[in-house]
Formats: sequence, structure tokens, C-alpha cells
Amino acid sequence: MCIIPYTSKKFLTMAKKSVKLYADHSGNVLEAFYEAIRTNSLHRLHIPHSDVFYVKAAVEAHYGRSFSLQHVEEAMIAEGWSEKDA
Repeated sequence: MCIIPYTSKKFLTMAKKSVKLYADHSGNVLEAFYEAIRTNSLHRLHIPHSDVFYVKAAVEAHYGRSFSLQHVEEAMIAEGWSEKDA
């Protein structure tokens, strides 16, 4: 068993990219994740913060229609939400 020593968080996380590939419009993040692994494009996959999933469920229940993760996350950011504040 090979143990990799902890060096720094910046080496364990991916840097922010300007291109974001969201999970498909049905919101199936797990399938999008496996597809990104299969196609070696994991570095371009954007999985929204858990707050986005909670807000998506709340607005869908309130308005009675579906919204994409991308739409909800963009609206949250426009209203001042930030992942670093979460």
C-alpha cells in the first residue's frame, strides 16, 4: 500500500477553469461524472456546490417547474452567493 503524504490543499484540488461542463439538464451529476472519467475530461467537469442542489429543489417546489443546475447556480451568483461563503 502506497501512502501519499499530505502536502498542501492546492495540490489536491483542481484550479478553477473558465469552461464549465455542467451535468446534463436532467441534473444527473453521477452519470456526467462517470462520462467525464470515461472520456478523460474530468478536469472540465463542474459539479455545483451542495447549496445549489438545495436551492434547486426549493425553487422547483415553489414554482412547480424544473430548473437546470446551471440556471439556479447562475441566479444564486447574480444574487451575491459565493462558494467561498458557503
